[in-house]
Amino acid sequence: MANKWYVIANPNAGNKSFKSLESKIIDQFKHFNIDYTLKVTTHQKHEIELVHTAIKQGYTHFVSVGGDGTLHYVVNGIMTQNIIPSHQVVVGIIPLGTGNDWVKTYNIGKNIEKAVKHLKKLNTIYQDIGFLQLENTSRYFNNVAGIGYDGYVVNKLNKLKHLGSIAYLLSGISGMLFYKKNSYEIGINNELLNEECLMILFGIGKYSGGGMKLTEFSNTSNGLLDITLAKNLNLFDLVKNIRKLYTGSIVRHKKVKNYKTTTLLITPKSSEIQSFVEADGELVGSGKVKVSIYKEAIQFIVNQSY
Repeated sequence: MANKWYVIANPNAGNKSFKSLESKIIDQFKHFNIDYTLKVTTHQKHEIELVHTAIKQGYTHFVSVGGDGTLHYVVNGIMTQNIIPSHQVVVGIIPLGTGNDWVKTYNIGKNIEKAVKHLKKLNTIYQDIGFLQLENTSRYFNNVAGIGYDGYVVNKLNKLKHLGSIAYLLSGISGMLFYKKNSYEIGINNELLNEECLMILFGIGKYSGGGMKLTEFSNTSNGLLDITLAKNLNLFDLVKNIRKLYTGSIVRHKKVKNYKTTTLLITPKSSEIQSFVEADGELVGSGKVKVSIYKEAIQFIVNQSY
């Protein structure tokens, strides 16, 4: 199965755009003479099951057709199987989702023909993968994860996803009216910090939240997490600095601190405030979380010009 792609498509991604684009995607696979098997997900986290089955059958090359959530669960499928080393797996993406944040780091656009052409060229990069350990669950992530306000927003976001990428901004602003900040004990780089934070982000990729640059990005393969502590930012701060959220200069705001690390431990001080944890825009859980990183864990198809 070394030369055959296992294609996993989420029919609900991008406001259910797969159905209208399926024939176009198949035509492009035929045009570039790419051998493939297509599977369509039928329930949440189905991607994980499909990846496990495919790897047992000998597949090592996968295509995620959907958004950041689809890719997130494909990655979790790869990282939770124990048949082959994860770095032997190659993953490409045809982005059909709402936010499509991960692909922005690698300059992969929404053009289906170009996305399939990238698969044919097989230009890959070994990328780091993050890992979250909570009290009752665990999760891998390939882009950006966080605790606090961003987790709260993700918990509310699903109702607005039909609005497209603007949903991230709208749900973010509305969330500021209701979200209560928590204080955290943060173990990072042999330091123990005690901070009241709006949110704490841990990043591998450059973009999150529908195109925002919220971490001090370095690269995706250096074995380090890009950490952002957004302290007592309020609604006025966010509205005033909306442009900076998208240019990346928000990380230099006086109320924001940045770190690089391989592991960190975050413990919410108040159990009365539910501190949601999200990964790649998917809700994971809440409470205490340990974050670590696997260096160069998976091969990803990228645009040569990124």
